[in-house]
Amino acid sequence: MKPQATGSGLHAHLGDQIIVGGPTVGERGRDGEVVGLRHEDGTPPYDVRWSDTGRTTLYFPGPDAHVKHLGDEGRGHSGGRTP
Repeated sequence: MKPQATGSGLHAHLGDQIIVGGPTVGERGRDGEVVGLRHEDGTPPYDVRWSDTGRTTLYFPGPDAHVKHLGDEGRGHSGGRTP
């Protein structure tokens, strides 16, 4: 799937995947699932559960981040805003 935007222009939904590029060329980046939204319009910041650590953190995306919209079939949530 094609990302909609990068960095601060992101709009995400619960269950979408955040993908962050590696810190230097050739280094692996990281990804995580959006598990919480702070704004109803889907703009950052997001609560993200990272796949490499399993931890959930408040994430403010930078220019190396993009969102992969997984659609309803990829989401483990029914949608809506979390506190």
